[in-house]
Amino acid sequence: MLFRAFKYTIYLLLAINIVLFFQEDYLAARETFGSNIGWGNFVEAFSATIDTAAWVVLLLLFELETAVISDERLRGGLKWLLMAVRSICYVFIGWAFWGYLGKLGLVSGHEPFVIANVCELVGTGFTWLSDLDEYLPIDAAACAALSGSDLVRINGTQIIGTPDAAAAAVRLAWVDVINAGDWIIIVLMLEVEVLLQLRGRLTEALMRASKLVKGVLYAILFAAAAYWGVLGDFLDFWDAFLWLVAFIFIEMNIFKWQAETAEEAEPGLPVEASS
Repeated sequence: MLFRAFKYTIYLLLAINIVLFFQEDYLAARETFGSNIGWGNFVEAFSATIDTAAWVVLLLLFELETAVISDERLRGGLKWLLMAVRSICYVFIGWAFWGYLGKLGLVSGHEPFVIANVCELVGTGFTWLSDLDEYLPIDAAACAALSGSDLVRINGTQIIGTPDAAAAAVRLAWVDVINAGDWIIIVLMLEVEVLLQLRGRLTEALMRASKLVKGVLYAILFAAAAYWGVLGDFLDFWDAFLWLVAFIFIEMNIFKWQAETAEEAEPGLPVEASS
């Protein structure tokens, strides 16, 4: 009972992160796109929000299939309904991944910015790059900090910053891309495992091979979370940590599901497909 409460608390915290990422994306989008947000750049502006929302729905689907709904009920109309919702989630996840690539391209495109006195930009609408998706107004304090430094400007925006800050933003954007791509590979592997399990073909040998591959993929995700933690980007670190814990639960569900099916199967006979 306590374990289940802890698991669903993790899922709830991930749902709350949707709101937190929306707030962060919205503030950043006002600086990068102003009032020119449309369908062409919407996913680039709100990639983290779209990505997190789609993943939360997908996580709940995995939970339903691997721990809540019995094999006997995973057929017919319910099976097709879950597949339809899952397909929509993958469309949004792929769309968000494209948005991460677009954001990487945006912050990678910058050029030297020369101005005699940075303080002239106070109150003009220019902002300075503090972190990826964090653009702060140029005030007296920022003016003093930026004066005398080499500056760059993100192409097509009123965002300036030091070359070091711009390089750090590019690195963070790369981590976003790698992290998102890594999760896509992991979830596709989980989809294959669920499909094989439902057909009675998920053998221990396949499980062992899958664990080896996913061990490397999860190690990359841990490295990304550590990188965010060291840089002090708490929301990204917290979100990454929660997702790792959440998918440990899904992995445990599949392991338990496969073990129970193996115990129920008669020796020497294949497990009857349930859907």
